[in-house]
Amino acid sequence: MTKRETFLSNKGKRILFVFFAFILMYLVSYVIDPYASFWKSYFDRNIFTLLAEWLVSLISCLLISESGIAIHAKLNKLLPWPEHPGKRLAIETSLNMVSVLLIIMANLLCYSLVNGESVTRYVDWPIEEIRGLIQWVVTSVIISFVIIAIHTGDFLILNWKNAAMEAAEYKFSAATHKQAATEAELQALKLQIDPHFVFNNLSVLSELILENQQLGYQYAENFSKVYRYLLVNSRKDVILLSDELKFLTAYIFLIEHRVGSGVHFEINVDTNNNNLHVPPLTLQLLVENALKHNKTVKNNPLIIKVYLDNENLVVENILIPIEKQVSSSGIGIHNIISRYQLLSDRLPEIVHDADSFKVIIPLIKL
Repeated sequence: MTKRETFLSNKGKRILFVFFAFILMYLVSYVIDPYASFWKSYFDRNIFTLLAEWLVSLISCLLISESGIAIHAKLNKLLPWPEHPGKRLAIETSLNMVSVLLIIMANLLCYSLVNGESVTRYVDWPIEEIRGLIQWVVTSVIISFVIIAIHTGDFLILNWKNAAMEAAEYKFSAATHKQAATEAELQALKLQIDPHFVFNNLSVLSELILENQQLGYQYAENFSKVYRYLLVNSRKDVILLSDELKFLTAYIFLIEHRVGSGVHFEINVDTNNNNLHVPPLTLQLLVENALKHNKTVKNNPLIIKVYLDNENLVVENILIPIEKQVSSSGIGIHNIISRYQLLSDRLPEIVHDADSFKVIIPLIKL
């Protein structure tokens, strides 16, 4: 893992910061006491004296900056921010203040040695020089606090970026897993249709072949067309309503020869709108559900209606309940609702009263 570059770990930025601290030192000192005698005759001094002072100030800023960076780097190893942020801030602030005071003391000592003065002279300093020393200390502490603020801000920004990236990665991962789970569940729901469809019709076909070979042949032809439709569209999420109605026409042929005149269909759907879609085999499941739970007798046929109601497809049948209800696997309507939960924000609606059973299917526009 590569070492992450912070703001002050870049050498170019560190040099710029030292010059910034140098300017800040004089700026803060002037703002604290702009009428001090130090400023009144500041530029009247010898140029070499000014250059020597600037060099000393620049070195002081460099030492304060580098000590702050060194303290920060050392504490990163001994006391990382995430573990004890409050304790880390207190210790880093204290160490930086101690470091600033030591640098100022070392600076004063060097100044005394260079000028051949005794260190004890600072005990009897006039008020003007004491005020200047206080300004120097305050300015140095401010520079130190700026360094701490940069490091702390860098840590907070890094944490924010990492949290944002982790949240984005989590959302992306969750969305990917959800999509995979959705696709897998949708395929599983589609596969439930196959046995439900095949076993019902193969049993009828075997009986028709024994009774009437020609009718059995026609039934087999239509059954193959219907089953081909199932195979072709089983991997699709939705299909055109017009194609689903064509499939229903072929499927009704099978029903009419399976049930006879005990069932009557009323189809009233305008298929001119090719932008309307439904999950494949929706109509087959609803028709099969109506046949499963109702009587189909010649003198009182089961009426199944398929029609449009605004942007919904309605499959409605009258109720002629059989005396002994057959056990149901729940594949039919549950399958349709489950698929709509995966495909749309609108779900099918079931209306059940004393005389009829109605399923309202929302049409999907792509």
